[in-house]
Amino acid sequence: MTRIGLTGGIGSGKSTAAAWLADQGIPVIDTDDLARQLVEPGQEALAAIVGRFGQGILLPDGTLDRARLGRWVFGDAAARRDLEAILHPRIQAAWMAGLNQLETQGLPRAVVVIPLLFEKHYEGMFDVVMAMACSGLTQRERLRNRGWSDAEIDARHATQWTMDAKMQAAGKVFWSEGSLDALHGQLGRVFGDRPTP
Repeated sequence: MTRIGLTGGIGSGKSTAAAWLADQGIPVIDTDDLARQLVEPGQEALAAIVGRFGQGILLPDGTLDRARLGRWVFGDAAARRDLEAILHPRIQAAWMAGLNQLETQGLPRAVVVIPLLFEKHYEGMFDVVMAMACSGLTQRERLRNRGWSDAEIDARHATQWTMDAKMQAAGKVFWSEGSLDALHGQLGRVFGDRPTP
């Protein structure tokens, strides 16, 4: 089975690409989805996060206050390292298990979406790494449309490789600057437009 890593900066179009790939029948494992599952109430990772950051990191219904935690860790490097130490090994174990399970099914290829793929040095675990990219202005506009402040955007950027660095390191790059049809056309040329059997 061909193992494909898909990465890119925040707001670069990873989720849009992943949705198209899934529509084509290509198995996609999204590490953001895994992270959300790992911090649901009752999960070991959530207990570890509460142990490190306190009960105040929970909303009244017992779920993780992701917005508050994000502001905390992206303003405090030590806190971010502690959170990553809790989450990243569990996320990695989950996507590796998912890939292994897909391989036992005889599937020809599968994609794992990992925002910090290069930063965490996972590139050697994939047969090919592909990156989503767009201009810095478009990236910032997309994040502002999500309600992010410029300070929040800058804090996230400071913890990731630049878009240019990811483009240079990736085996293939998809440019998400234009229309959805244009992006889907790029993906189709690489992955094919027909669903995977």
